[in-house]
Amino acid sequence: MKAAVRLFGALALVVCALLGFAAAFGLAAKAGAGTAEPALATEPPTSTQPPTEPTPTEPSVEPPAPAPIAFGVTVGGVKVGGMMPYRAGKAVLKTYSRPLRLVVDDMRTIDLAPGALGAKPNVPKAVRRARFARPGALVPLDVVVSQARVRTYVDRLGRGTDREALDARIALEGTKPHAVASQEGRHLKRLATGRSIRTAFATNSRAPIRLPYDITKPKVESAELDEAVVILRGSNRLLFFDDAKFVRWFGVATGQAAYPTPLGDYEIVTLQRNPWWYPPPSPWAKDADPVPPGPGNPLGTRWMGLSAPYVGIHGTPDAASIGYSASHGCIRMHIPDAEWLFQHVEVGTPVFIINK
Repeated sequence: MKAAVRLFGALALVVCALLGFAAAFGLAAKAGAGTAEPALATEPPTSTQPPTEPTPTEPSVEPPAPAPIAFGVTVGGVKVGGMMPYRAGKAVLKTYSRPLRLVVDDMRTIDLAPGALGAKPNVPKAVRRARFARPGALVPLDVVVSQARVRTYVDRLGRGTDREALDARIALEGTKPHAVASQEGRHLKRLATGRSIRTAFATNSRAPIRLPYDITKPKVESAELDEAVVILRGSNRLLFFDDAKFVRWFGVATGQAAYPTPLGDYEIVTLQRNPWWYPPPSPWAKDADPVPPGPGNPLGTRWMGLSAPYVGIHGTPDAASIGYSASHGCIRMHIPDAEWLFQHVEVGTPVFIINK
């Protein structure tokens, strides 16, 4: 009985093996039924270069926004702390463009713009320094200043402000004499002025600069107007002033066309009573002889000689010539008028002869 059971089990195993083989053969046949030729196996292509890897792309990074300048920072003395760089640059340039004031004297000043001398501040460089400066830093402002242009300007400035010393004097205003005060002379110190201007522009300083001068004193520092004589050659009149006030006028005779009375500012240099007349070195008097004092003397009884050579104010016995251009250059008066004037003038009295 046991032998029959073992035989049956062996047969079952053989049957299962045959069924499995048949199933495998059927599957292989079904797979090849759709192709005319069996598929050929291909090998992958060979290459001597290593495979190329894709280049990695970096992520785009935005540049950082400019930060404000640290607090307390100055550029060339200009406060730029807390400002953005572009605003700081504008502030520095605006401040630098201010004119420099030159003080000539108490009555006159000159405003000098930096651009007039070509002074150029390097504002971008200074602002770049300021961006990275620590709080409270003092950033310098580099400036280029042309020494040649400053020297040329100072020479021109000196020619316009230099002046000679003037003595106090008596002068005319119209026909009226008045005292003119003295005036100091001055000469601009060129080197010191140029140095001050260059320093101001280089340091961005706009403090006013008082121009330095070498001072020369006048020889006559004061003049007092006492009496004065004004002769109107065109109308043959003599005006007498005392303390700048008109006192009286006289008719006179002045020089004829061939021997005109000279125009100008003179003074009385000699006073003579009952003078001698001596012929002047002139063709009209070459054959004349000196005339002693007396009734026929051409000078009358008084002679007031002027600083103009051979010219004076005097009396005349020829009363008919008064009011005309009849003399040889002198100023003739009626004898009583000449004696009156003689009493009211002195050596140094100013005499003005004008063509009115």
